[in-house]
Amino acid sequence: MAGFAAVGPGTDLGRHAQELARVRDAVLSGTRSTSPLRPVVARSWARTLSAGVRPDVANARDPLKVGEVERRRRDSRLRLVVEELASVVEPVAEASHFLLVLTDADGVILWRRGAAAVRRQADALGFEEGALWTEEVVGTNAIGTALAEQAPVQLFSAEHFEQHQHPWYCTASPIHDPVTGDLLGVVDVSGPAMTLHPAVVALVGTAVRLAQLELRRQHESSLARLREATEPLLTAAAGPHLLVDEHGWVARAVGVRAPERVAAPCAGLSQRVLGLGLCVPERLGDGWVLRARPDDAVVRARLVGGDRPLLTLDHAGEPWSVGLSARHAEVLRIVAAAGPAGITAAGLGRALFGDDGHEVTARAEVSRLRRVVGALVESSPYRLSDGVELLHG
Repeated sequence: MAGFAAVGPGTDLGRHAQELARVRDAVLSGTRSTSPLRPVVARSWARTLSAGVRPDVANARDPLKVGEVERRRRDSRLRLVVEELASVVEPVAEASHFLLVLTDADGVILWRRGAAAVRRQADALGFEEGALWTEEVVGTNAIGTALAEQAPVQLFSAEHFEQHQHPWYCTASPIHDPVTGDLLGVVDVSGPAMTLHPAVVALVGTAVRLAQLELRRQHESSLARLREATEPLLTAAAGPHLLVDEHGWVARAVGVRAPERVAAPCAGLSQRVLGLGLCVPERLGDGWVLRARPDDAVVRARLVGGDRPLLTLDHAGEPWSVGLSARHAEVLRIVAAAGPAGITAAGLGRALFGDDGHEVTARAEVSRLRRVVGALVESSPYRLSDGVELLHG
């Protein structure tokens, strides 16, 4: 994350802010500047200009109603860690004049903690709970740019596109769920520009790690509860089997050397598990039991294209079908065409978009596809599972 720092130790913040203001004026007027913008800022400004955001006015802020903010908080897994993060950060926030902000994956501010004086300044900027802070709405800012770049970002003073944000610094990092891999939102630390300290970068990184550690701890507790709740039902279970949660994390393994995680089960859909062979998930409480099937035949799936692609399969007389989006159908075709050798995330990104730089997007598409088709698709590299054949038409 240190590579995204906007200033280094010993930087004269006042002089640096003045230089950035000159660079900004030159860029916006179309003249050449002797000090170019950092690449992350230049990319963001290009996106912001394309979105029609105005640089010299306070663009519209329309915070969501309190009820909608509360709903988003209830739906966010960051609710499980916000108090722990606040307990770590708040003792130093007042003295250091900054705010800790957590957003959801859309960029809506859900929680804001920190120095009271800085909160009042943030209110005047529209940097408040319920406000949407994406590049398309308020221009280049660490929250919106971290979401767009899918990487940590720090911005200082006139690196913000909107002039009203120049008195601020902000440092933000996306945070992903360690259980599902889903983007949960953004952790941000913001404050008056002239109070920026290089240690803020480390502070944000620490906040992300703390949140992910706490989410892992809570997940381990949920696996323990699943084991305890199902133990009476599995005590007499015959043969090797796995007990897994909704996301495929293994809670118990009997008679088989299990990985930490398998593909998330789908009701009625066969999946191949290392050490067990072909299994059909059986719902048990809040989890699934995976047992070896006696008939370990090939699974033949058929993908029918058109405006509404449909994937169907029939294994051992058990029909199953699911609708796919056009993009997911395309991903499935590319993965199948790669054969047993499979295709990397970078290769899939090139196949989907025609150029490099889409590796993160490709991973996200496969992650969403696997939630629909389960273990038909393997990862590292992406390929059809052993024993799966894909037919077309």
